[in-house]
Amino acid sequence: MLRIIDARSHEPVDAAPARRGLTRVVVHAPGSDTTNLRVLLVGDLLVRALELGGTPVWALLTGGRRQAELRADAASLGMHPFEDSPDVGAGLGEAQVVHVVAAEDGPLPDGVRIAVAPVEVDPPDHSDPAALRLALLTRHHSAPVRLERASLDDARATLARWRSAVARWARQPSRPIPDDVRGRLRDAWEDDLDVPGVLDVLRHVETEPDLADGARFETYAYADRLLGLELTRDLGSPS
Repeated sequence: MLRIIDARSHEPVDAAPARRGLTRVVVHAPGSDTTNLRVLLVGDLLVRALELGGTPVWALLTGGRRQAELRADAASLGMHPFEDSPDVGAGLGEAQVVHVVAAEDGPLPDGVRIAVAPVEVDPPDHSDPAALRLALLTRHHSAPVRLERASLDDARATLARWRSAVARWARQPSRPIPDDVRGRLRDAWEDDLDVPGVLDVLRHVETEPDLADGARFETYAYADRLLGLELTRDLGSPS
């Protein structure tokens, strides 16, 4: 069961308290800077995690005049589209409402609130969306991020290495994901969307000597349903 820390109470709450009940996710992103993009990315991760757990989701975006620019950047980072939400009070009888907001935002409508820490970008660089997505995922959403050239370069190198490895592992016979690995992945993302913990599991799987390559492939493909990094993009490419 996915549990998140409510920024109002600082206590863990169930993101989907009713079995199969609808959860409404409302992202509040009034600007188009990288902090607002990170807020929307956390909303995207929340939607993915809920759907992986079988929870139906109504994903909404409410913001300001620069929403078109934000949506364009979000699409380049592989985020699912969010519906417009001019009236955040309207509902469909959902079992839960979760608001995803920048940490400094003021009062909002009732509901669980995920607060997303700000991003500092030095220098500004959105030229490699996949690397930017990974760089933003390396820190928990409650921790501020400072994006420097070195961190983006490291993200590019990691993506290139992982995509190449996934394409290579895919040529070997498929093997099931070990139960303990699957459990560690789910334990991480169901614990307040601990995506850095998910990345740590992938780093372990990458180098674990006793794991079959087919199991490595299935693990990365499964985790990418949450991460959205297109880790299987290079399947079929020449080695």
